[in-house]
Amino acid sequence: MKEYRNPANVHPPIAGYTHQIEVQGAERLLVLSGQVGRREDGSVPDDPIEQLDIALENLCRNLRAGKMDVPDLLKRTFYLVGDMDAVRRRDVITARLKDHKPCMTLLYGVPLASPIYKVEIDAWASRAD
Repeated sequence: MKEYRNPANVHPPIAGYTHQIEVQGAERLLVLSGQVGRREDGSVPDDPIEQLDIALENLCRNLRAGKMDVPDLLKRTFYLVGDMDAVRRRDVITARLKDHKPCMTLLYGVPLASPIYKVEIDAWASRAD
C-alpha cells in the first residue's frame, strides 16, 4: 500500500509532484535505469521537448515490461541539459502521467552520457501483487 502525503508544515508542491510517498506492506519494487530520448530505431531528435516525450514513453514501456503502469511510479528524477520551455515541459509530462503525481527531482545543467542527449529520466515504481 502506498500513502501519498504533502505535510502541512511543508510548502505545497509547486508542480506535479507529491512531497512523500510511504510504501507499506508487501510490494514489488522496480528500479529503472535512466531513460533517454532515443527512439526504438536508435534515432535521437534535436528538440529537447521531443526527447522528453520519447524518454517518458521509454519509461512507460519499461513499466509495462515490469507489469506495472504510471500509477505505480513512486519517484522520478529528470536530468535536463540546456534550455527547455517550462510550460511545454509540464504539458508533455502531464500528457504522459495524467493526474499521477509521484515524488520528483528536476536537475538542469548535468552533462549526460552523450552530448546528443538533452534529457534523461530515472524512476522507481512499486506494486502490491
